[in-house]
Amino acid sequence: MLFKSREKPGLLRRIRLWMWPRTAWNRSVKYVWRRLWRLTATPHAIALGCAAGVFASFTPFMGLHFVIAAVLAWLTGGSVIASALGTFFGNPLTFPLIWFSTFNLGSFILMETEQMHADIGHALMNGSFSSLWPLMKPMMVGGVPLGIIFGLAMYFPVRAAVAGYQQRRRKLHRQDA
Repeated sequence: MLFKSREKPGLLRRIRLWMWPRTAWNRSVKYVWRRLWRLTATPHAIALGCAAGVFASFTPFMGLHFVIAAVLAWLTGGSVIASALGTFFGNPLTFPLIWFSTFNLGSFILMETEQMHADIGHALMNGSFSSLWPLMKPMMVGGVPLGIIFGLAMYFPVRAAVAGYQQRRRKLHRQDA
């Protein structure tokens, strides 16, 4: 690499950079917004794809969020690329809040008041789905209403921002021609 440091960062520094990048989250958020604006699709399709990505972030299936978002976007006529960008709603800062809220809402909906006694680490190491099911079931149930609410909350500002950007671009191109 051309501008890479010669010294490898230590474990703590790599963890810190993963959680809080050097350029902060502000630059990443601006990048995603600009990518959404510049997609060549209707504002409705872009906003629908983004909403599908946000909805997918509320599912407990880590590693499948891109696939779930792409399938939802394709089924609803949204932009598949926008759905991938919408999955950035789920990130290391928001996932703990998402997991906590989906689990608690799902437990409330299912009227499950018993505490979780499963050893999650042990269940993950042994690959025991039956051990993870008491955790996954409330998260799936709670993720649906929260995913719909946050997807709708993201749909309207994205649609307005994309429509405004595309309108400004059309106006600018008419002046140049």
